[in-house]
Amino acid sequence: MEASGLAKTYAEGVAPVVVLRDVNLTVGPGEMVAVVGASGSGKSTLLHLLGGLDRPTAGAVTIGGRPMSALNEEGRSRLRARAVGFVFQFHHLLPEFTALENVMMPGWIAGRSTVAARERAESLLADLGLTARAEHKPAELSGGEQQRVAVARALHLRPWVLLADEPTGNLDRSATTTLLEIFERYRAEERQAIVIATHNMEVARAAGRAVTLEDGVLRPMNLVRTGI
Repeated sequence: MEASGLAKTYAEGVAPVVVLRDVNLTVGPGEMVAVVGASGSGKSTLLHLLGGLDRPTAGAVTIGGRPMSALNEEGRSRLRARAVGFVFQFHHLLPEFTALENVMMPGWIAGRSTVAARERAESLLADLGLTARAEHKPAELSGGEQQRVAVARALHLRPWVLLADEPTGNLDRSATTTLLEIFERYRAEERQAIVIATHNMEVARAAGRAVTLEDGVLRPMNLVRTGI
């Protein structure tokens, strides 16, 4: 994934609000990057632009060599569904469905058979230590378990890049460590590209690379990686 000259301005009220200015970011396979910034710094806006959920005011986003700006809305939706997995601070699981059904959902939407979607979902839940919780609904799961289900759902279609927006924001230290271990394992073993927006310096140090977003500008950070 590559962002080049990315900018975003919102026309609100009398004066326009500049959120991002000339942002450049490249993330390769097997690379985990933390985007660090305070609340309101534009981290979520950046992830929305990277994932094609919003259009930039200027600049371009390329995923797998395919420029988002060259695609119509249908093409953008197809590329987003195939190439990008999203994990949010609030997991957005469907409350009336079980953990297994929530993880199967991307497969169903993509037109896969129930057998294929179930097989992939069961494999992911097993990999994330959730087999025993597969038939439980979100309200019956802990916060950490819900977030792991959300990660499994995001990985269902084997996306090229995983975008995680404050994924540890509602988790305790133990659940945060577990989630970071999962990210690290997929980065190392599956060559998963991961971008994590966070204000948590522990999360930033666990990533292979960190950048900071201040006043709409993205700058590199010099952090000693702690590992998981």
